Amino acid sequence: GTKARTVAATQMNATSSRAHTLFQIVLTQTQVDLALGKATDRVSKINLVDLAGSERANSTGATGDRLKEGSAINKSLSALGNCISALAEASDAKKKKKVFVPYRDSVLTWLLKESLGGNAKTVMIAAVSPADINFDESLSTLRYADRAKQIKNTAIVNEDPNQKLIRELRGEIER
Repeated sequence: GTKARTVAATQMNATSSRAHTLFQIVLTQTQVDLALGKATDRVSKINLVDLAGSERANSTGATGDRLKEGSAINKSLSALGNCISALAEASDAKKKKKVFVPYRDSVLTWLLKESLGGNAKTVMIAAVSPADINFDESLSTLRYADRAKQIKNTAIVNEDPNQKLIRELRGEIER
């Protein structure tokens, strides 16, 4: 949580977040069938993720602990980029080949596995800087977002297969 979160000054940002932040909300919808006396649950997860920006050691002037934190940030962003590239390649309808997605290369990618390539709808908001000094970082961010945009997922409702079959059969009887 926020106790473990580190914020420190660098030459590029006075209040630079030194880690990624993941906030997960779990929603459960329970429907009770009074005729059968049974309840069915549908569960959804919402992951809100704030990724720390990539770190260029020369630009930030980081040394010591800040340099180590920047290195860890870059490593996890690189792992996330590798997963995004693999998923985008797997989504390419023309290639139709099996692609290995390296989710285990980072804690971040493992936690976001369902959101990236699973049964999910994913939205990415990329923050870029209008300053010309940050042109390279902004361009890199836009390329990253473009790769993420190429991922194609189809989300379906998660429900118990038996309950789904019963519901479909009842619908068929009513018709």
